[in-house]
Amino acid sequence: MFLGRVVGEVWATRKLADLEGLRLLVVEALDEAREPGAPKVTPVVAADPLGSALGEQVLVAFGKAARVACGGDGDLPFEAAIVGIVDDFDIPSAPDHWRAPTSPAAGGGGSA
Repeated sequence: MFLGRVVGEVWATRKLADLEGLRLLVVEALDEAREPGAPKVTPVVAADPLGSALGEQVLVAFGKAARVACGGDGDLPFEAAIVGIVDDFDIPSAPDHWRAPTSPAAGGGGSA
C-alpha cells in the first residue's frame, strides 16, 4: 500500500469485460511515504471505485486487497486500486509540495 496523488486518467474503449464501468486513474507515489526499502512503484494505473479527483491524495492497495475493494472475489484483471481518499496526513519531515491544494470541493482540507 502507498500514499500517492492522482495525476491523470486513462480511457480505454477496448478492454476486458471485467473492466467495464471501472474508472482508471494514474497515481504517483509520494516517494518518501513508502516503507523503507520498498521499491518505487509509480506511476501506477489504479482502479477507482471511490470517485477520486485529479490532484487528490489517495491510498492505493495492490493485489487481492485491491480487487476485493472493487467488489470482486479476487479474480478481477487489475493489480492496484484506490482504497481511500486522504483528508490529511502527518509526516513531520514531509515537504510542503506533498500537500494537495485546499479546495471547497475537497471539504477545505484538514483532518476529521
